[in-house]
Amino acid sequence: MTAASQGPAERVLAQRTRRDSVWARLLRSRASVTGLVLVLVFILLALLAPVFSALTGNSPLSYNSDLLGPDTAPAGPFGGISTQHWFGVEPRTGRDLFAIVSYGAQVSLLIGLAATLVSIVVGVIVGLVAGFYGGFADRLLSRLTDVIFGFPFLIFAIALSATVPASVPRTLLLILVIGFFGWPSIARVVRSETLSLKERGFVRAAAAQGTGSARIIIREIFPNILATIIVFTTVSIPGKIGAEAALSFLGVGVNPPTPSWGRSISDAISWVQVDPMYLIFPGMALFLVTLGFNMFGDGLRDALDPAEARSESAAPIEPVSTGGQP
Repeated sequence: MTAASQGPAERVLAQRTRRDSVWARLLRSRASVTGLVLVLVFILLALLAPVFSALTGNSPLSYNSDLLGPDTAPAGPFGGISTQHWFGVEPRTGRDLFAIVSYGAQVSLLIGLAATLVSIVVGVIVGLVAGFYGGFADRLLSRLTDVIFGFPFLIFAIALSATVPASVPRTLLLILVIGFFGWPSIARVVRSETLSLKERGFVRAAAAQGTGSARIIIREIFPNILATIIVFTTVSIPGKIGAEAALSFLGVGVNPPTPSWGRSISDAISWVQVDPMYLIFPGMALFLVTLGFNMFGDGLRDALDPAEARSESAAPIEPVSTGGQP
């Protein structure tokens, strides 16, 4: 039975079966499950940061000079680790390092997720328009994509941070800048798939029925590239988190004393001989959250791969089509 001959109930059942199959393949992969667990751990860490702060009585903005030695390094062993300060304290300030890492997770995840959303929205729109309409629109948007793709992001971000007024929220600025420079990659992928899909029979049939271009894009093409968009989103997030960390490392990220993994790593370099824990904990947090998103994204890509799905079932996967009907 083909997609064209299936009734509504059969199409819903087929879609549900495919969805269950994707989850089954995803959960069979130890790497993807490990990645998902790592991602969830850091999401919970970010969400529960205020709870941990209340339970321990430690704020990332509280300075504790009494916990420092004469050289302003943590007085206790292993960076001042204790039952009250699980990751030790920050040199020079005595701030609780666990609070800095947990609140830093809020900043990194917020900027990473929001910047990815900006990139995906812009890239998908550009790719759909360029691929579907072709002609002048395709040439113009493709040239624009090439220009943005080759633009030196770090140089622009550093220059922009020096010219934007301090009244502009730095978090919002980072989201917009990182997101703006991240859309060309997804735009190229979406354009390529749109060029292929618009020549398929179900799209031509919808056009022959008089269906408008916007409805064809939304109802026929977009559902068939959604899996690609989801996978691209998951593998793009760690890059955005890394970009925020890099800018904070260079001193043009969020303004202090707002916690930031990148700035903590930058500050920790000069203390690595005296207090290596100051470098280890923020560095491990950045490494693990990046690893988690990459592992989960790779597993999700494999689970959504039609070739793998066909290897497990003799039934071919047909494109989702509504026949031009709402």
